[in-house]
Amino acid sequence: MSAKRGATGVPLIGILGWEAGHKDTLSQFEQMAGNIANPDTFDFPVIYKRVTGAYYQTVVVQPNAQVLEAMVQVARELEQEGIKAIATSCGFNAIYQRELANAVGVPVFASSLIQVPLVHRMLKKDQKVGIITADKEHLTEQHLEGAGIIRMIPVTIRGVEATEEFSKIHDDPDAILDVTRLQEEVVGIAEALVKEDPDVGAIVLECTDLPPFAAAIRRAIGLPVFDIVTLTNMIYESVAGDRWGSARNQM
Repeated sequence: MSAKRGATGVPLIGILGWEAGHKDTLSQFEQMAGNIANPDTFDFPVIYKRVTGAYYQTVVVQPNAQVLEAMVQVARELEQEGIKAIATSCGFNAIYQRELANAVGVPVFASSLIQVPLVHRMLKKDQKVGIITADKEHLTEQHLEGAGIIRMIPVTIRGVEATEEFSKIHDDPDAILDVTRLQEEVVGIAEALVKEDPDVGAIVLECTDLPPFAAAIRRAIGLPVFDIVTLTNMIYESVAGDRWGSARNQM
């Protein structure tokens, strides 16, 4: 278990991560601030716990009961340690949102996709929510339903799985990530999405590797962009926020 470096206070947010040291964890992305697996992403302390057996193949491609069971066990350990809310390091865990939330007594936000219904309510009735995912082929109706994205919520989905940089890291665990090139590719996908579907009024990034590029996407397309970091910040405020302490509001 590890906590955010240099942070003060008691960590209240726990994050379920992929198995340590496995070649199929896309660990190069974790080095970027803005990735949920990088402790420098947050201004508050967080706790990470790795889930044995969880990696790209078993979470994204072939989610299975064994991984869910392991995630539940680790989530319960975090709750016993005093954690007040639990996230996961991959948006494809939306498929287990209900099971994970039912397993513990603290809020669980297994995927940034649970923001989609909220974002949809913010938009005009004829607008859509754009979703950028790590792997469009494997983002199923079960994932969407797990996140509360019912059929009446219109979405447009694009994936980054075919981009040069993402493919390179996925295929070679020792490859060196070209961050500048990846940003260009991700921004290009966002631009193509809104060009092909002008009804998109906001973007939700499913993939937890993409928040480092959220600002660049916002600048390029001029639309709000939501991701796992925006969600984690909101949840932290809900369980620990006290920016308007009583001393500031004494009459």
